[in-house]
Amino acid sequence: MDSTSQTAAKPFSCNNLFFLLLLLSSNLLTLFVSTTFNNASCSLKPQPQIATVTTVDPPPPEDNDDDSETNPPDLPPELIAFTSPQQLPLGFNKNFDSDQIFPPIGSPCKIFQDELRRYMSYEVNGSCPDDELLAQKLLLRGCEPLPRRRCRPAAPRDYAEPYSLPESLWSTPSDSSVVWTAYTCKNYTCLINRHRNQKGFDDCKDCFDLNGREKNRWIGESISDLDFSIDDVLAVKKPGSVRIGLDIGGGVATFAVRMRERNITIITSSMNLNGPFNSFIAARGVVPLYVSISQRLPFFDNTLDIVHSMHVLSNWIPTPLLHFLIFDIYRVLRPGGLFWLDHFFCVGEQMEKVYAPLIESVGFSKVKWVVGKKMDRGPELNEMYLSALLEKPLMNSW
Repeated sequence: MDSTSQTAAKPFSCNNLFFLLLLLSSNLLTLFVSTTFNNASCSLKPQPQIATVTTVDPPPPEDNDDDSETNPPDLPPELIAFTSPQQLPLGFNKNFDSDQIFPPIGSPCKIFQDELRRYMSYEVNGSCPDDELLAQKLLLRGCEPLPRRRCRPAAPRDYAEPYSLPESLWSTPSDSSVVWTAYTCKNYTCLINRHRNQKGFDDCKDCFDLNGREKNRWIGESISDLDFSIDDVLAVKKPGSVRIGLDIGGGVATFAVRMRERNITIITSSMNLNGPFNSFIAARGVVPLYVSISQRLPFFDNTLDIVHSMHVLSNWIPTPLLHFLIFDIYRVLRPGGLFWLDHFFCVGEQMEKVYAPLIESVGFSKVKWVVGKKMDRGPELNEMYLSALLEKPLMNSW
């Protein structure tokens, strides 16, 4: 064999050896993978589970004298005081459909299982049931916040967009902006006239008439010392220092509208008690907040400049719940913030014996404090009003 053929044979032998080693390596790698990962947890094939038996010591015998349901262990007394059902002082209330109220941290939802089951029965990704009354009844009983749902709420068939600002502030919205099935009235004309045509009680019965009493609330000269005007209240603070706040139970949000006209932003909490209050508020161009007076105020500590409430806070609220509520108002107000308690009402000696000491215990400074007779239902009922302007001290708890 010549030199040329010898040099050509060498690379041929090396190539064969290289491919032989490569084939052997790939076979070994395949064997390793198949044996290592065949029974691993990430396998797509279901693997049989090996049952294991563990021995657990039986629990110690229960003490029959200790009822864990009525006496939950290790719970702070204040939590028990807040979450306990409160008897309504004035008895059965048709809006609540109950004579009790359950201050919520979510747990009362479990008490009303039938209603909750109805509320949560719907087709996922479909339309929600037309159940505004059921939802509000659950909320007022303390099932607050309501569970979220995966369905779409009903909207008006021929929805009409709201008027533009500033026209919307004092205009009655279109009837086509509301789903009316939950209410006695089926249009705004009925709501505007119900204080003249309808017998019986309804919450804020004349509120929807923007050309009636709403037109003059909190402006102009006061009828009595109990009637504070917005401008008189704002005058106690440096101009521009009252900027944001909350109106608790603010009806159709006329207070918020008045404040907006003074470049102050007010959020209005309101329920839909036989009227589309939240829809009406939004149509006017201010912000509605659909929460009850039992709900912890959804604001951080020391943030709001002013909190106002007219008529809502009164002796119909269980006293411990009222105490919690006023402390919550104190919490969200910034130091120097104002609490305008507008026409709080009670009966006879309750003012001096119960409510004045309760309010004073919270720690506000008194700017104005006016007590007078509530005469609209007759003097024989001996009802009293309190209008107060209170200030959170600049130097308070640390």
